[in-house]
Amino acid sequence: MPHYTRSGDDGSTTLWGGGRIPKDHPQPEAYGAIDEASSALGLGRALSTDPRTREIAIDIQRRLYLIMAELAVAPGKPIPDDFTTGGDDVDQLESWAAELERLAPPPNEFVLPGGSPGSAALDLARTTIRRAERETVRLRGHGHPVNDDTIRYLNRASSVLFDLARYEEQQAGVDAIRSRAGNAVDAAQQ
Repeated sequence: MPHYTRSGDDGSTTLWGGGRIPKDHPQPEAYGAIDEASSALGLGRALSTDPRTREIAIDIQRRLYLIMAELAVAPGKPIPDDFTTGGDDVDQLESWAAELERLAPPPNEFVLPGGSPGSAALDLARTTIRRAERETVRLRGHGHPVNDDTIRYLNRASSVLFDLARYEEQQAGVDAIRSRAGNAVDAAQQ
């Protein structure tokens, strides 16, 4: 039995709870960007050298999957409780950020992605989550009810992935490559 349905051949997609919308509507744009972020994070997890990196990455991927489901619910339909992102999910990210910053203090300059294969993929995931966050905010701007903790989660997740990429570089035994722009930005801010 094939895994395709052909129902999307007309350029529309079905929402959770019923109804169809165009695939370029802000709703599938948002949950599609989350899907891309999860895939990028999966690449980072696969390329990482450290078990702690992989453990944190998979936990974030699991929450991203639920965020995709949350954003795919048809307008006016109740969001199942197990889809909903909450403050405890955001707190978990903040706890990981504190842990990672203790283990691998963040640089005080801009960093060029690519110190190691794992950190490069984690930085790609970070930027993809940032785009997913923008798409989710855009969706909310179009009147779709978006949980505030979902936006907070995406914002914190990108910060954690920055820290995780620096930790992964440290575990791989490489130094982060500093950008010369960091010094110019510091000088401009003074």
